[in-house]
Amino acid sequence: MTNVTLGDILRNNARWYANRPAVICDGQSLTHAEFLKRANRLASGLGRLGVRHQDRVCVLAQNCIEYLEAYAAAELSGLILATVNYRLAVPEMAYIIGDAAPRVLIFEAAYADHVQAMRDKLDPGMRYVVIGEGPDWALPYETVVADGSPDGEHWQVSSDDIAYLLYTSGTTGRPKGCMLGQTNQVASAAMTSFHMRCAGEDRTLLVMPLYHVGAKNIQLAQHWAGGTVHLARSFRPAEALATIARERITVGHLAPTMVQMLLDEPGFADHDLSSLRMILYSAAPMPLPLLRDGLQRIGPVFAQIYGQTEGLGTILPIDLHRPDGDVDDLRRLASVGHPYQGARMRVVDENDIELGVGQPGELCVQSPTVMRGYWNNAPATLETLRGGWLHTGDIAEIDAEGYIHLRDRKKDVIISGGENIYSREVEAAIAEHPAVADVAVVGAADPKWGEAVTAFVLSRSPTLTEAEIIAHSRTLIAGYKSPRRVIFVEDMPRLPSGKINKLALRADLAGRVGHRPEPRPPKRGRQQR
Repeated sequence: MTNVTLGDILRNNARWYANRPAVICDGQSLTHAEFLKRANRLASGLGRLGVRHQDRVCVLAQNCIEYLEAYAAAELSGLILATVNYRLAVPEMAYIIGDAAPRVLIFEAAYADHVQAMRDKLDPGMRYVVIGEGPDWALPYETVVADGSPDGEHWQVSSDDIAYLLYTSGTTGRPKGCMLGQTNQVASAAMTSFHMRCAGEDRTLLVMPLYHVGAKNIQLAQHWAGGTVHLARSFRPAEALATIARERITVGHLAPTMVQMLLDEPGFADHDLSSLRMILYSAAPMPLPLLRDGLQRIGPVFAQIYGQTEGLGTILPIDLHRPDGDVDDLRRLASVGHPYQGARMRVVDENDIELGVGQPGELCVQSPTVMRGYWNNAPATLETLRGGWLHTGDIAEIDAEGYIHLRDRKKDVIISGGENIYSREVEAAIAEHPAVADVAVVGAADPKWGEAVTAFVLSRSPTLTEAEIIAHSRTLIAGYKSPRRVIFVEDMPRLPSGKINKLALRADLAGRVGHRPEPRPPKRGRQQR
């Protein structure tokens, strides 16, 4: 597959499965032939706006057919599609767009005010294209499509080209753009499709946002087999249940918290979910009580996948989900599975020396799905890809059978509702409040969200409140990253090095489960960091 490009998948599907639906969303439907034609038109239309090979095109939108068309246009023409998380605050969006330096920003009309607020911070030569009715300073999306050729252009696309630029937060708090190449994404499509056992008659429901690598990877896997993607604008439990029953969905991709919300939805039992053969869950492990409930009420359909934007990882197949099995079954169930076929994994110590069975260390990956590097960030690239291995930042053990057991997150990532939230980024936002002397952020176990962002705050003011901290943080970072709980403390526990001891804070938090004590009187003055 070394010379195969993503455009080949689109062209093959349009030829082999011309009249089969490719994507259905919000009342719209395109066959594979129609999908190719519109993607060709869009790529050609963007070219007539001056966009050239390996130029970036950013997309700021919720899930919609136009989003997938933009992806496909890049896949066909050798443009680089860069995504922008629509849930971010305007300064965060402006940083990503500025870093990607696109020639064109495609945005939904609903985000026109956001774009207007950052236009003076962006390249004055950038062109704007709006999906829906938007401002007069943006070209209508359909005009750009209509101006393009349905047969495309004579693009010189190489398997060595970068296909996507997907941004993921780093430990420094600044997002990093993962350069995902054509070859990387063809391998992702083939490997995931194999483990999903995709077929042309499959109908896959996507509810995860398309700025996430997970949603895009599942879409590619389904289209690798020429099947149909049902794209939800966003996740709504009642709507998801109705779609599964009405459209006879065969595959779904959900975070565990979404599975819980489906099971908790009133009228759950009124929907026929018998068409489902697989629910892929990711972003966090499935709690055992939830898994048992799901298996009983939906059936033996659950499979777990693990990975990150930088590269794919593991699969725990359906047949290994045995919560009532023997000790070996439970050991495997506590893992995130074994590596994808074609991938290698190992754990290493702080000197990158490989560790043995059952020894915890940093999980490293070699795979054709691993990114090319970080955009405009050579130091982070060299550090993360040193020695020819992707260093994931996750602490794991590998057992004697080769199953991967995650033990901790080296980068202090908090996984809440399927979103990765980095504690340092939240800490930096809270620390900007003038009454905050010190802050540390950790994840607290939460039955609905998996983890809830919790901030320990040392305050300079006796009147500072939880509500003020949350409101302040929301002006700098996305609402979902802001703390759900603030605990005021008199002092911060510290390690001998002077760093805050987050293990002690997590232990403190565990002792507070089930009650919310009154804030402690704040200690005056800043603590030495």
